[in-house]
Amino acid sequence: MATLLIVHHTPSPHCQTLFEAVLAGATAPEIEGVRVVRRAALAATASDVLAADAVLLGTPANLGYMSGALKHFLDQVYYPCLDTTRGRPFGYYVHGGSDVTGAVRAIEAITTGLGWRRVAEPVLVTGEPTKADTEACWELGATVAAGLME
Repeated sequence: MATLLIVHHTPSPHCQTLFEAVLAGATAPEIEGVRVVRRAALAATASDVLAADAVLLGTPANLGYMSGALKHFLDQVYYPCLDTTRGRPFGYYVHGGSDVTGAVRAIEAITTGLGWRRVAEPVLVTGEPTKADTEACWELGATVAAGLME
């Protein structure tokens, strides 16, 4: 069975809404043969990444950058996973109060360095999430998970 790892930092109600939508999409009844593992960014490890077939990242944009928790996770897994996870499918979502540009730039730079392959457009949300934003997060979760179905 394939494994999708969702690594998230969810400190606010808006981030929680987006995370729940991603999770609902990834675990939708039509997604078969995919185990979904959720880890808070400060609890996720290189072993989690190495055991996963795809990764989905979620973060708030804090002070123009991804959360410190997600940055810490990526710092911890970078070298242990560098050679082994090249080509790993991934996706991500970012929530910010007004701007997510710096967080997106950082995530793209680090995942490019890891050699991960983005398989869905990122979901970028500013302000209060709309119905369209939560639907986009549902689609993100479903798309990344469906890519692992055999």
